[in-house]
Amino acid sequence: MTRAAAIENARAYFDRGGYVQDLARRVAFRTESQEDGREAELRGYLVRELQPTLERMGFQCRLLDNPVPGRGPFLYAERLEHPQLVTVLSYGHGDVIRGLDTQWRAGLSPWQVKQEGDRLYGRGTADNKGQHSVNLGAVAAVLQARGALGFNLKLMIETGEEIGSPGLRQFCEQHQDLLKADVFIASDGPRVSPTRPTLFLGSRGALNFDITIELRAGGHHSGNWGGLLANPAILLAHAIASMATDKGRVLLPEILPKEIPPAVRKALAGLTVEGGEDAPEIDAGWGEPGLTIPEKVYGWNTFEVLAMTAGNPENPVNAIPPSASAHCQIRFVAGTDPNRFIPAIQRHLGAKGFGMAKVERAKKGFLAATRLDPDNPWVHWAVDSIARTSDKVPAVLPNLGGSLPNDCFADVLGLPTLWVPHSYAACSQHAPNEHLLLPIAREGLEIMAGLFWDLGEQGTPKR
Repeated sequence: MTRAAAIENARAYFDRGGYVQDLARRVAFRTESQEDGREAELRGYLVRELQPTLERMGFQCRLLDNPVPGRGPFLYAERLEHPQLVTVLSYGHGDVIRGLDTQWRAGLSPWQVKQEGDRLYGRGTADNKGQHSVNLGAVAAVLQARGALGFNLKLMIETGEEIGSPGLRQFCEQHQDLLKADVFIASDGPRVSPTRPTLFLGSRGALNFDITIELRAGGHHSGNWGGLLANPAILLAHAIASMATDKGRVLLPEILPKEIPPAVRKALAGLTVEGGEDAPEIDAGWGEPGLTIPEKVYGWNTFEVLAMTAGNPENPVNAIPPSASAHCQIRFVAGTDPNRFIPAIQRHLGAKGFGMAKVERAKKGFLAATRLDPDNPWVHWAVDSIARTSDKVPAVLPNLGGSLPNDCFADVLGLPTLWVPHSYAACSQHAPNEHLLLPIAREGLEIMAGLFWDLGEQGTPKR
């Protein structure tokens, strides 16, 4: 009954093929929350796959309805060993992005796991079935070694993360007593580089919005009216150019943080951002001047144009378009107020002579920003545990560059939040050919087995 035995159990589970076998069975569920008609698959993944797995490990399971009508349910599982022990809340999502079946490389299918070298292909291998499968395997390894966890574990699996987690916040508000814990520990997102274990403590927020310029009811012949009628696409291009330079520097102070806190800057010092094989090359001169690459993506706000339309791009005609629009996004860190963004942009465009531009917040595409203090005692505890297992100093990110519904756990439930990712940035998680790197999964099993073992030992922080 030792820590080393728990880690060896996790390693053996991987080396003997148990992990890949379990993940292949889970990937076969077509849990595409973005597609209609997948309700049975989403429910089946929880009831037919995860619930029996958890019950074999001594968990009590319940399927709970989503507070939002018509949305997928939640699986809640708990293994409560003693009220005086540390209680951990964990999380995962069983839904995946749409399969895009016809776009995968020849020989690959989103619903069949296939190994090629160190890559394991299949939809959900990286996001998020592969990651919560690592954690479930680590829990089993600790139970095998100790006969008990030595702590209380509560787990919730949702089925709508890929469509913005509808109902998750309300679920947490309605079930605060059920979800009460000392710390939140889960896995999602990428490591800072494939070979370096990573711990992130929150996520940047995301606010999507549209800029639209509509000048007239219909298009007009560019030969007869060109040079006489204002072109909304040209106006929109200049409006966007007034918001950011050609090097990506944002020109609106109102949508930027005032500073990077010293504790955040210290945590990011010396980090190297590496996407791994097939990742795009970083444009070092892009973004806010004076910031390091990690500070740009983890410590600052960014303005992005995600899509632009004018006229009929698929079948252009010789006509001045009546309107043009751009779908944009601001990724923002904790400490900036997203409620100020839209009014500030509207004022800015008006002052620059683009009063005809209408700025509207998108109905979808908002997540709040969260960030746990890097000096929190739980952070130091987790860093020590990960380093002890891996013989590597983990990268500590105050927040992920992307967005997660972490505010439900950090703000609604008031928990310190620790995320240990088991993927990497070039995993194609929202594209064809999604894959998991097997060395990361193996090391992740070892790390999580050590982490879960340490939760049952003396010396864990107290709330």
